[in-house]
Amino acid sequence: MARLPEDVRSAFRLFGFYLAEGTLDLELLDGFDYRPAVMNYGSGLEMVLAVFANVLDVNEAGQVTNYGDAEYRAAQWIRRFCDDQYLVDPPFAAWETELL
Repeated sequence: MARLPEDVRSAFRLFGFYLAEGTLDLELLDGFDYRPAVMNYGSGLEMVLAVFANVLDVNEAGQVTNYGDAEYRAAQWIRRFCDDQYLVDPPFAAWETELL
């Protein structure tokens, strides 16, 4: 069985670290302690990871080409989850929030 490329595994590790530390996309989430809301219920964390994974692009060499975009879209989902006044721009496409 093939393993995920090292760059992809690294992207998930880094994303998980920032998510758990409460330092994910500080520009967008500054002042929001999203961890209780996202971590207390499995479905919130599940969706954050799904958005990150769905948006993450990997080239033929197994290198992540858009880590920042994937992190930002996941952060937008968190912000909307915690702040119903926040408008996601552009709105999420169905494929971004698809649970596989």
